[in-house]
Amino acid sequence: MKDLIVVRGGGDLATGTIHRLWSAGFKVLILEAAHPAAIRRQVSLCEAVYQGEATVEGLTAVLIHDISEMEEVWAQGKVPILVDPNGDCLKTVRPAVLVDAIIAKVNMGTSRDMAPATIALGPGFVAGEDVDVVIETSRGHKLGRVIKEGAAKPNTGIPGIIGGYGKERVIHSPAKGIMRNIHAIGDIVTAGEDIAYVETEEGRVMVKATINGIIRGLIRDGYPVTVGFKIADIDPRESELENCWLISDKARCIAGSVLEQVCAALRK
Repeated sequence: MKDLIVVRGGGDLATGTIHRLWSAGFKVLILEAAHPAAIRRQVSLCEAVYQGEATVEGLTAVLIHDISEMEEVWAQGKVPILVDPNGDCLKTVRPAVLVDAIIAKVNMGTSRDMAPATIALGPGFVAGEDVDVVIETSRGHKLGRVIKEGAAKPNTGIPGIIGGYGKERVIHSPAKGIMRNIHAIGDIVTAGEDIAYVETEEGRVMVKATINGIIRGLIRDGYPVTVGFKIADIDPRESELENCWLISDKARCIAGSVLEQVCAALRK
């Protein structure tokens, strides 16, 4: 389809891109995994995989089970999301542009032959080889930069600084087991406070807040986790509670670059 954009991934950064493309009038199809692991769930359209629908800043994603359902969802002014982690539907759908927004830091199978124009967000891809264009996702002066030859900045594993905190604001699972939440996204917590626990074969392993602030991201209750798995994100800016429900500045910046490249590709 000449005006169809397929986006692989529906997490928070992907959602910023999807929202921008939808706002510009493009038909978008989201492809997701069967069990998305989004942390910032209030601004991640992939939550529709669990709930049937998810809405972020006026845009609603609707879970579909077959590509024949796409047109009906678009007619409602919404965006369809299909569980298709390998992109099997691309053999039939044939989008004009494919955007890899999985943010896995490695290539999960995207290649240039998937669409006439291919764009990838972040590290794990080489522009001109894996995809046509790579968009820089690392915070800093080059955030959102369009890369047509080479790769984005390698993953450092260190989160960007917010309110003076970097790695301290991100929480990883202390054990292997099932996540059980005590608090919810939007709750204000203090350092050392129990916000969740991991249910293991031996018992509960508590998850404590690392800093004072707002729980901006928290993985779904009941999600299976492993040691070191990212499970929560605390924003130290307690006066900015509404940010839990708003697309981030980072996501908007990246989305603008994607929209630019989509428009350029479709003009050729």
